[in-house]
Amino acid sequence: MTPLFESNASSHMVLLALVSTLVLASLAAFAAGRLARHALQKVLGDHLAISSPLVRGPLRLVSVTTFVLCTSLMLFPAFELAGLRPRTGVPLRTIAEWAFGHGLKILVIGMLAYALVRTIALMVRRFEYETSRGTTVDALERGKRARTLGSLVNSVATIAIVGAAVLMILQQFGVDITPILTGAGIAGLAVGFGAQTLVRDVISGFFMILEDQVRVGDSAAINGTGGLVEEINLRTIVLRDEEGTVHVFPNGSITTLANRSKEFSFYVITLPIPYHENVDRVAGILRDLGADLQKDPRYNAFILEPIEIMGVDAFTDWAVQIKLRIKTVPQRQYEVGRELRKRIRLAFDQHGVAVPFPERLVAVRDGAVREGAEPR
Repeated sequence: MTPLFESNASSHMVLLALVSTLVLASLAAFAAGRLARHALQKVLGDHLAISSPLVRGPLRLVSVTTFVLCTSLMLFPAFELAGLRPRTGVPLRTIAEWAFGHGLKILVIGMLAYALVRTIALMVRRFEYETSRGTTVDALERGKRARTLGSLVNSVATIAIVGAAVLMILQQFGVDITPILTGAGIAGLAVGFGAQTLVRDVISGFFMILEDQVRVGDSAAINGTGGLVEEINLRTIVLRDEEGTVHVFPNGSITTLANRSKEFSFYVITLPIPYHENVDRVAGILRDLGADLQKDPRYNAFILEPIEIMGVDAFTDWAVQIKLRIKTVPQRQYEVGRELRKRIRLAFDQHGVAVPFPERLVAVRDGAVREGAEPR
């Protein structure tokens, strides 16, 4: 049997080289596993998903593969460093030449890609901070748009940089990337001809973001479904309603989009009052009530203009309807409106304004029973 080494080898030196190699391979496997876990967390966006067996399996495979590769590559060079002369394996000189040639290029490509991704992320954060500075309503609106555009730019730039870096690294390993580029071109043609819905979704999403139709954090109604906008992507928009249900709409399928929180909001009330009440008197009570609400420090920052009494809106069978509204900052109209309704009820009790409700009057004349509605 051919001996492993060209001369008699000391068992202590062999053991030292073997243990050192296993320790370094274990550290490399641990680092690779942590990097893979961090990357998956970024992609999945959910820390709980990492505990899934479907995710733990690939993570273990990455660690085991890294351990085996590092052991096979470093074992025989470790023997050489220990003064042994193995008959097989990759010589230390060959590994050193590769490390200072292709290996150094791969390291530089990885560092540049990481630096570019981090730089773009910092620039996006800086852009969001500078755009949303201030406490005015306009600053809040600018901040929403900045977060939407920043998230989109960060995602697109990261995918482009990482994809280019992977192709360059594969080229350094001697992999012919021409079939990959050719396949990407063919895939692009297939997407253009076969995935027309996807292309329509992406184009619609691009113009929706460009035209600032809706932003992350807005209260909107899409195709009749209302809720809070949580995500805006090139292909989809994610909406969460008041029950916590998440609705995902492809951008190309959006036929109606109502933004309820762009620049300002109105809370509108149609208030019924009895026919015998003086409309001007009730309007004066409402104006005084609105002025008091606007002076309240809890709601002053949310109210943009004094309450607006729009006048008599309709005559019903049992009441006169007065329409009024109050202008607020976006997404604060319901909070202000509920407080306004409560104060209207208390003010009506205080000033003796009756709350109208229908009553049925039954009259008996000449033995005949007649029924009719009588307002109160």
